[in-house]
Amino acid sequence: MNIGAAARALSNFGFARLRLVNPYHVAYQEARSAVNAHEILKSSEEYKTLAEAVADCTLVVGTTSLGHRELQHPLRALEYGGRVLRKHLASGHAALLFGSEKFGLSNDDLSYCHWLVRIGTEGSMNLGQAVAVCLYELTRTAAAPKPEKRKRARAEDLERLTARLTEVLALSGYVHSAGTEAKIRRLIRRLDLPAHDAEVWLGMMRQIQWKLGQDSE
Repeated sequence: MNIGAAARALSNFGFARLRLVNPYHVAYQEARSAVNAHEILKSSEEYKTLAEAVADCTLVVGTTSLGHRELQHPLRALEYGGRVLRKHLASGHAALLFGSEKFGLSNDDLSYCHWLVRIGTEGSMNLGQAVAVCLYELTRTAAAPKPEKRKRARAEDLERLTARLTEVLALSGYVHSAGTEAKIRRLIRRLDLPAHDAEVWLGMMRQIQWKLGQDSE
């Protein structure tokens, strides 16, 4: 079940390579029916030793629930470790290493790692869940959409909007003091309007101004 859940997590987050070290064959075959994990498991690779599994990797990161073990490796929070892993993946092979749910990684397993990451929980997690959380952290920044470049409204357009809004407020009966227009001008600039939005607001103000002027006749 854990193998199937791990494969499903890889599929969900856009990863394709699953390497298994000496898996229990019966469970491995049963996992092949996992939902949305068939292709990942079909192309997964089996190795007899961990050394063979990570031989072509230039970075190996182990996972740990910490517990009472005395670690001999640098330990990094997943948020930071995920960023480092993402950066490394752009130019080289990296492995994120998980042990069994019951025992985790052995000291010998850990000796193949450059450093370790842990998820900040009070206790250990289900292995499938841990894989999903780690992969999410690897992808969440990379997958974030880049903000669209937008053309900012010109000062001239903002001034037109300021004048229109001031006139609308006067027609509506809003109390007009000596500093009202300056307040409106500052308010509009704090909105940081794109050029298109400024035109939309101007159109709305013109319509409101026309309606108020018509009703006052």
